[in-house]
Amino acid sequence: MLHHLIRHAAQNGFGEHGFPESGFAPGPLSAPSRRGFLKAIGVGAGALVIGAHLPMPALAAEAAPKIVGPADPRPHAFIIVAPDNTVTVLAKHLDKGQGIVTGLATIAAEELDADWSQVRGAFAPADQKLYANHFFGVQGTGGSTAVANSWDELRMAGAAARAMLVAAAAARWKVPAGEVTVSKGVVRHAASNRSLTFGELAEEAAKLPVPQQVKLKDKKDYVLIGKPDLHRLDHVSKTNGTAIFAMDIRRPGQVTAVLARSPRFGGTVKSVDDAAARKVPGVIDVVSLPVGVAVIAKNTWAAIKGREALTVTWDDAKAETRGTDAMLADYRKAAEKPGDVAAAKGDAEKAIADAKAKGGHVVEGEFVFPYLAHAPMEPLNAVVALNPEGGCTIWAGSQFQTVEQMVAAHILGCKPEQVKIETQWAGGSFGRRATPSADYIAEAVMIAKAYPKAPVHLVWTREDDIKGGRYRPLVLHKITAAVDAKGDLVGWKQRIVGQSFMAGTPFEAVMVKNGVDATMVEGASDMAYPVANLAVDAHTVASPVTTLWWRSVGHTHTAYAKEVMIDRLAKAAGKDPVAFRMEMLRDHPRLAGVLKLAAEKAGWGQPLPQGKGRGVAVHESFNTYVAHVADVSVDAKGQIKVDRVVVAVDCGEVVNPDIVKAQMEGGAGWGIGHALRDEITMTDGKVDQANFDSYLPMRMSDMPAVEVHIVPSHERPTGAGEPGVPTVAPAVANAVFSVTGQPLQTLPFSRGGIVS
Repeated sequence: MLHHLIRHAAQNGFGEHGFPESGFAPGPLSAPSRRGFLKAIGVGAGALVIGAHLPMPALAAEAAPKIVGPADPRPHAFIIVAPDNTVTVLAKHLDKGQGIVTGLATIAAEELDADWSQVRGAFAPADQKLYANHFFGVQGTGGSTAVANSWDELRMAGAAARAMLVAAAAARWKVPAGEVTVSKGVVRHAASNRSLTFGELAEEAAKLPVPQQVKLKDKKDYVLIGKPDLHRLDHVSKTNGTAIFAMDIRRPGQVTAVLARSPRFGGTVKSVDDAAARKVPGVIDVVSLPVGVAVIAKNTWAAIKGREALTVTWDDAKAETRGTDAMLADYRKAAEKPGDVAAAKGDAEKAIADAKAKGGHVVEGEFVFPYLAHAPMEPLNAVVALNPEGGCTIWAGSQFQTVEQMVAAHILGCKPEQVKIETQWAGGSFGRRATPSADYIAEAVMIAKAYPKAPVHLVWTREDDIKGGRYRPLVLHKITAAVDAKGDLVGWKQRIVGQSFMAGTPFEAVMVKNGVDATMVEGASDMAYPVANLAVDAHTVASPVTTLWWRSVGHTHTAYAKEVMIDRLAKAAGKDPVAFRMEMLRDHPRLAGVLKLAAEKAGWGQPLPQGKGRGVAVHESFNTYVAHVADVSVDAKGQIKVDRVVVAVDCGEVVNPDIVKAQMEGGAGWGIGHALRDEITMTDGKVDQANFDSYLPMRMSDMPAVEVHIVPSHERPTGAGEPGVPTVAPAVANAVFSVTGQPLQTLPFSRGGIVS
């Protein structure tokens, strides 16, 4: 998510604190109490906290020439070396299953020369000044930026910590620092055969000044970074059940709340009869809010039963009342006319007409992509406790800490720094926990304000999220493209119709230019295939249906439409799909590199038995390059099964190969699963799906064998969380196309009757 926000935030009107100058700008946030934070994570006096007052520009002198981080000295706190010899690395990003706590800890531990067995991970407090994402300007996680954002500052923090431990040991032993070495968490002086652990030096090192320059390791000296057998820091706790998620939080006197929301998007409460709800055993109170009616109870079951007993009359005057078919009809009507220009070069209309007249081929296609839910395994939830001195404490899988602080502060009438956020492990997100309005956090805070007697745990059920969440938008593409008589791509005209989830948010001023939401056209307006005559435009349609970025954002549909069209054009030109792409990617060596690798590893060009097909797709997203080759079987009834997927990925320097592999495997399952059967549809404005019985998750029987190949690279790290999604579904579609000759242009595939 937020790919274009990352690219444009710095130079397109963001204020001092990372938000547009016009409205919704947060006030300055103060640093947390150092003593209080150490106490909170179980570290007492005598700890060495590295990162505090870390002068980024000075430390950058001997690092890579391109530094991502603050442009002026400011306090940081990333590494805690405790007297018990543990090393805790603080992650300012949310770990929602993607392994970022392990990844960030690896970066710091490498430069520190810590032993992996002593390394721990913890979530940093919410503090924009200390922990802003340097690509966003606010503290938040998304856009596959965590490693890229933290690479420099964590390497330098680790190197600074190491230098301070060395200096402390040298002073104690009265030897030159140059004679002191560090390996696997032990500081040694070989000449005198003396050694000390980090823990034994922590208190002395904490009193030393932070060095102004540090020397970073050469890649050849890495012992942790790039090693495939490094275990994740969370693997034991998530296996034995000791990892704490927001759903596990229990505060003294805590109550549970659920919210009755309008069954139609945009509906509001007209009247409420809560008499029956108040009689349900365990129900404590019922409160009406601007966002719905909250039932507060002693436990989740009582709250849900109380909600079922409510009689609510809804006002649908401003609600969405159309069904999916009616919405698509309106989309098609909009697509008949030119939209706002997203990309224009040459004369696409003329090039296409000329190609047709001179023996070339013209290919046309309409693509339909449904609304899609995020459906994380852990439904949305948060605990809010009002603080006696003002403000509150929030326990949640917090993905946009700065936004959530500001929204909560606005509701409570306090300062953002009075909103404390205790970030917990999150059971998935896929973009859902990062909303510009902090929706579920705002609801929890409103309920706590209305019921200040106890900490409130707001729980969304699975049905709440699937029937009334924020979706990947419904999108329509119409594409006309042409190859000339030589088989070269000469013209491309594309029209995209969909909703903007940036409109009406603080990001609109940056992300919507000349009527075009950049996240709607990314991957289309800037596609890598060279075409001299390109025209991409977009229609932004309005609807009360709430939409949001969804894992890999606009690339989820633009990459699919592009890659399926490329296969159709290759067939029209009489060219092999891989060769056709390779010809066009001569000036894109990294894209060509993953395409070549995936094709080779998949055995591209080898003959396949009857009923078997092989398809390919390649795409760049979030500065990462990915190619998929998929093998499918098509039976006599036309039913398909995905047998095998080969992935090649180039994400720059790889910190944790096993995590990158897991993200590619997970991305493949995510992309295929949604392509096969998933969609959110509406009848008269009400969502038809409710839970995993009607919004079908990936089945084990659907999951193919996935083979991942990582391109070795000396480039800066990019990301792996989102880029594994966009190309897998079109690769599968192209594999089916190779067998049946029928392009799959309406998703999910189940709509075409080719999957059960």
